[in-house]
Amino acid sequence: MSEGHPDDVLGADETAVTPRPASGEGSVTVVGTAHVSQDSVEEVEETIEQQRPDVVAVELDESRYKRMKGETPDDIEAGDLISGKTVFQFLAYWMLSYVQARLGDRFDIEPGADMMAAIDTAEEVGSGVALVDRDIQETVRRLWTRMRRREKLSIVAALLVEMGGPWTVGLSLGFFVGLFVAFVAGVVAGPFLVPAGFGVEIGIPVVGSLAGTLAGMADTLVVAGGIALVLGVPLSALLARAAGDVEGEEELDLERLTDADVVTAMMEEFRRFSPGGAEALIDERDAYIAYRLIALRDAGFDVVAVVGAGHREGIERYLDAPETLPPAESLVGDVSTSRIASLLYKAVGYALTLGFFVFFVLLAMAGVGNLFLLRLFVAWFLVNGLIAAGLALLAGAHWTSAGAGGAVAWLTSVNPLLAPGWFAGYVELRYTTVNVRDISKLNEMLSNEETPILQLLKRMRDEVSAGSAGSAN
Repeated sequence: MSEGHPDDVLGADETAVTPRPASGEGSVTVVGTAHVSQDSVEEVEETIEQQRPDVVAVELDESRYKRMKGETPDDIEAGDLISGKTVFQFLAYWMLSYVQARLGDRFDIEPGADMMAAIDTAEEVGSGVALVDRDIQETVRRLWTRMRRREKLSIVAALLVEMGGPWTVGLSLGFFVGLFVAFVAGVVAGPFLVPAGFGVEIGIPVVGSLAGTLAGMADTLVVAGGIALVLGVPLSALLARAAGDVEGEEELDLERLTDADVVTAMMEEFRRFSPGGAEALIDERDAYIAYRLIALRDAGFDVVAVVGAGHREGIERYLDAPETLPPAESLVGDVSTSRIASLLYKAVGYALTLGFFVFFVLLAMAGVGNLFLLRLFVAWFLVNGLIAAGLALLAGAHWTSAGAGGAVAWLTSVNPLLAPGWFAGYVELRYTTVNVRDISKLNEMLSNEETPILQLLKRMRDEVSAGSAGSAN
């Protein structure tokens, strides 16, 4: 075989250490690590020390390797964050840190300790380290694309319920909808529960005006509360039922988990409510890793591959019969989706925006007074703007960021293709930086269900302030 380096076979971004060239006929020894235990760590160390291979291949990608080595994640570019290119990166790291915390609490050992042991031992004996797993963002993106719409809604519902419970989330959403409807209806049709002239006959104009304003606010809140109950109760029930599709299945038995790889553990979480999608993606990773190992073997490297035990059988099957591997291009890139559904989604967004402006035009053509149109638009603008800006400030945004989101919220509320958070977030990124490690911090904060909500909000705001100070320096 010709001499070479793993860099020449896999690419520089897929090799962590590349010390010595290959020589002779290559081979691959697959070590399947049993679940999260010290025995797995010792088995990995002994195998590498005895065989002293040219390359130790680990079931990691570059981003997880950096995370495991404690390297600081790269800050995310503002353009990528706003455009949505990083959504699967955040989703992936949120799920990884969630599963990692569960495994660590249960077994009192850091998940992925076997992979870390493989890397450390390889460096000690002078072996190269090859990162042979598919990018976690790619894996999560393909999983999400293959899931049915109902399964996606179940994930969102489970996340909301995990953060606040079905009743809290349902009633809160119902109240916000009720507040919006009550405010707009009050401007258009007048007060419903309090007489329109309330406070005017008090005698003192200022006091009367103040009393009328307070009465109008009370009227809005009462109507909003009623809508919150009518809408929030069934919404809470739907959230609880949707989340039950995820939580109601048999709880993941970590003692029976035969894979120390946190990515596969994450897939096992999905398998409970999306068996087909998770199974397909686990099989895809088997094939992807097998391609990398075969490339190293064909280049003449002796390889020890450290993978989760759940992958060992599939990988060895491909190593023994490479002709059974699926086409390499089918394991990466975009998964084919319905173009009709995408076009329909955009069409609905444009139709809603057009319908909003047509509504005002028809009102004007019907002879409605300019004052009424102005009051209607102001109501629409204020309700959307105040809610968007208020929630941004509550989350710790700067005043300029909150103002930017509030100023455009009236338009984004009628077009699902836009969101006020895009504009508020873009301005906020002038003050602070964002990286994937922030997801781990957020999971850590939300893990303690006994933390008072005010204390939780204070911690979040402190993190935002710290990030702003760091970016300023």
